Amino acid sequence: TVRGVSIPTPDEVNEMIAVQFPGTGRTCMEISPTHALTQSVVQPEDLRPGGFISGPTQFGLADAALWYLVFGAIGRIEPMAMTSELSMRYLRPAQGSTLWAKATLEKAGRRNVVGTVHLWTDDNIDRVTATAQGTYALPM
Repeated sequence: TVRGVSIPTPDEVNEMIAVQFPGTGRTCMEISPTHALTQSVVQPEDLRPGGFISGPTQFGLADAALWYLVFGAIGRIEPMAMTSELSMRYLRPAQGSTLWAKATLEKAGRRNVVGTVHLWTDDNIDRVTATAQGTYALPM
């Protein structure tokens, strides 16, 4: 509980994902009112020639990190929160066995949540592969 708001745990988020959206391969590792950390073990189908993690794979993990951030920012798991905008910039080729994404809160309002996401591979957080910014719309 932070400021009287109950924050969902990573286990609660992962359980909801397993039941409602099985097979995503994404795991919520941390969640708070101001950030969410997620990771995905890279599969052969996620790779492009040369062993580079595909753009759609990175985009999907960025979107998931923002979605999990929404849960922390509003204090509940809200499966009906929807991406309203997401912009991605690829900074360098992503190579590795695990893709990470950390979403950081920019603004939380009554109708939407805005966040920034940084992605990297393995444990090399100092070598960001992509950055994204997006907005999630909250259900009325």
